[in-house]
Amino acid sequence: MNNERIYLLALIFGIMIMISDKQNNIAQAQNEKQINPAFAEVIDDPALPRVLLIGDSISIGYTVPVRELLKGVANVHRIPENAGPTKNGVEHIGDWLGEGKWDVIHFNFGLHDLKIMDDGNHQVEIEAYATNLRKIIESMHATGAKLIWANTTPVPKGELKPLRKSGDDITYNAAAENVMREFKIPINDLYSFAMSLLDKIQIPSNVHFTAKGYELLGKQVANRIKKEWGKG
Repeated sequence: MNNERIYLLALIFGIMIMISDKQNNIAQAQNEKQINPAFAEVIDDPALPRVLLIGDSISIGYTVPVRELLKGVANVHRIPENAGPTKNGVEHIGDWLGEGKWDVIHFNFGLHDLKIMDDGNHQVEIEAYATNLRKIIESMHATGAKLIWANTTPVPKGELKPLRKSGDDITYNAAAENVMREFKIPINDLYSFAMSLLDKIQIPSNVHFTAKGYELLGKQVANRIKKEWGKG
């Protein structure tokens, strides 16, 4: 067997390993999604209103607590993925809303938008963030649902991975607040709530929360949904 043939076989073998690894990673991600109870299928009680949660990993964390707290009050669904930045929301909001009727939509974008990329810019700069929010809201308004905006939870100081800058959360929340005023959408102030307990509920040097933190955030979300729906 000459060297060229050996090299070719090694190359083919290496490509096969790469393909196999990629398939394993995809399967693992799908398995994790299936295991996460936040993504569990919800069987509606037709006598109850339908609630849709839209948001990133923070909303994934409080989905199950909200669902438990609103048991017998509402059918609580969530989008089948991490919502990511607003540009992803603009692209997928139609798919997320689907064909069914929604009574309440509790939504958030921000932590992915303000993420700082390799070029030093935010993933979605502030002007585009506000524009994208307007587009998403227009799509949601068409459903006739009651909309509730959850502002972005705090970005702590420190070296975060992926990179985010403390203070950008305040700037992006201010831009979002202006948009919500335009559309007269009530704000669930999760930022202030989390700030008051930050050292107790947020993971150090991380935008995510402890299990207890998600329980408390879920309670805030559930209470606000009940209030806006006239049940609280």
